[in-house]
Amino acid sequence: MAEYRTRMKIIGEILSTTRDDLQDEDGATVTYLIRKANVSHSRISNLLKTLVSQGLLEQVESQGSNKYKISQNGREFLQAYYSFTNFADNFGLNI
Repeated sequence: MAEYRTRMKIIGEILSTTRDDLQDEDGATVTYLIRKANVSHSRISNLLKTLVSQGLLEQVESQGSNKYKISQNGREFLQAYYSFTNFADNFGLNI
């Protein structure tokens, strides 16, 4: 049986992609994030709006399209997320 990802895990994947796997220095396109995070367009659109409004991602206009880069707050959030995930894993908890 397939294991479903939680919303937090998908957010973590989006943030780590914008931190580590950028196509170029301008940021990652929506299409690139859809492929890397394996999320539908409608779902990622809602997540990106939330992440930008919360200050975890920066939306950049580049060559007529929107690209996304991780912000400093996003880097701090991602570090805390990884720390908590490792902590929970040590106790056998699934987040």
